[in-house]
Amino acid sequence: MSGPLRNDDTFDYHLYGTHVRFGDGVASGLRAELDALDCRRPLILTQDRIAATPRYHALAAQWRDLAHLELAGVPPHSNAGLVADLANRARDFGPDCVVAIGGGSVADSAKALVLLLAEGGELADHVTRYEPPRGMYIPRRVSPQLPVIALPTTASGAEATCSFGVADGHGHKLMFWNRRVSASTLLIDPALAEDVPLALLHQSAMNGIAHCLEGLYSTGRSPVSDALALQALGMFQQGLGGPAAAVSATSAATAAGTALAADEGARQRRTILAAAHLGGMVLAMARSCLHHAICHVVATRYRLGHGAVNSVVLPHAIAYNEADPAVAARLAPALDTVNRATPPYASLSAWLLTLQRRHALPAHLRDLGIPADDLPALAERVMTERGLALNPRPVGHPADVLAILHAAF
Repeated sequence: MSGPLRNDDTFDYHLYGTHVRFGDGVASGLRAELDALDCRRPLILTQDRIAATPRYHALAAQWRDLAHLELAGVPPHSNAGLVADLANRARDFGPDCVVAIGGGSVADSAKALVLLLAEGGELADHVTRYEPPRGMYIPRRVSPQLPVIALPTTASGAEATCSFGVADGHGHKLMFWNRRVSASTLLIDPALAEDVPLALLHQSAMNGIAHCLEGLYSTGRSPVSDALALQALGMFQQGLGGPAAAVSATSAATAAGTALAADEGARQRRTILAAAHLGGMVLAMARSCLHHAICHVVATRYRLGHGAVNSVVLPHAIAYNEADPAVAARLAPALDTVNRATPPYASLSAWLLTLQRRHALPAHLRDLGIPADDLPALAERVMTERGLALNPRPVGHPADVLAILHAAF
């Protein structure tokens, strides 16, 4: 799929125990996946907004004849207290799988839930910690876990990874990594995202782009993650860049313009969701760095959308790393990929700033309601984040982070 994503493009593959299907209508295959996994007591996890949609009710027909438990109400960034409550309700029901329908918070809640059901204790007992200079401490957790079937509706890519984050209720995000939480099935159906406003999908696309760029310079990178990152970046560029990415308000006001806008919106959703899946695989392989460390702290502290914070921070975090010649060399193929379809950009950070303007993405922390006086404390908090362990340019002092926050302010 090296060229533009066509309206009829689909893919279906198995990799290391996960079955992935992408394409319009693949969500209708949920029951077949339940049967293939011999699951007869699914726990359905989603958000209130999604649970109220006609598409969700149509999807529910596939599990109505099974013993099932439907749990909605997953908030942004999830919540450790909520996961504990979900685990208690799940134990009473006795599910044999978890079906996660929604964005990154739903995917992360599903992973947290199956980990907690398998290992017991409190969720905080299983957290991954950054302990400089030693690096990351990942608890060894090997108990069998319930299979997860994920149906994503945003470009977070969270459904493709074995890492996850959950808010602790005090403005901090607990981070986890466990290979056993990886989804058994991914059903990526662009139709499920039709109710998601394009503005929000564009913001979550910036998160997917961040997975690719950080994957290219992460000290955990590999030739495999590099190849996926470059392919995904080209697809993100197709979905977000160039003249076809926008339809003018004037033309959209006409009947023909409205149809064109609808077709263009569908094209963007398909391309962005496919790219996000590849970006999620990059994250699973290479993991995240400084940019995500900052976003986890800021988004959780102020209960902001992860995509909005990614949109603001990403150009400045990339600029920090691009200033290192060795990192810039690692990113050169990405810049070449981006520049194939556009007038050439001098840097990836310049391209990202252009995406901000083109799609009216959030561009300043102050516009998200973050006070300038809070920036030093935020910088201090970032220094405890595990993403710093894999960042190629050392982050030795909170002043390094504070400079990025000031640039994004």
